[in-house]
Amino acid sequence: MRCPYCGGSDTQVKDSRPSEDGAAIRRRRVCPDCAGRFTTFERVQLRELIVLKRSGKRVPFDRDKLQRSIDVALRKRPVEPERIERLVSGITRQLESGGEAEIASEAIGELVMEGLKGLDDVAYVRFASVYKNFREAKDFEALLGTLGEAAAPAEAAPPRPRRGARARP
Repeated sequence: MRCPYCGGSDTQVKDSRPSEDGAAIRRRRVCPDCAGRFTTFERVQLRELIVLKRSGKRVPFDRDKLQRSIDVALRKRPVEPERIERLVSGITRQLESGGEAEIASEAIGELVMEGLKGLDDVAYVRFASVYKNFREAKDFEALLGTLGEAAAPAEAAPPRPRRGARARP
């Protein structure tokens, strides 16, 4: 592993431990040339994935880019980093085990939206507004309407009787 500070190729591993619920290995490294310290992660990669963009361009799948886009949607939201990491790892595993070497960027976007919808409604709306290229306020209203419909059945349920309360005839 090359040192990111001086470019030296002979770095030493000082500490290794499991990370991300055992899905990765975290390694602390040190460069003997410049004494720089840095961290690397080692993950299982089932296959090399190619993302097919809307423009027709093909680019290699980048887990870090997926992580960054989810982080932007979740900026300043009260979501634990472990839950975010589980979402990114879950989407990546789902893509790798899907059987296809080429994946449409739309499919990745839909998986992210589905994951964010279960994680944080505000982040879901943020991501959807960029992903679906919202142009007007009515685009937001339509999306918020779908969120409201999902929550409406739970709100319309009759109140449950208190424990120990008897039903009156």
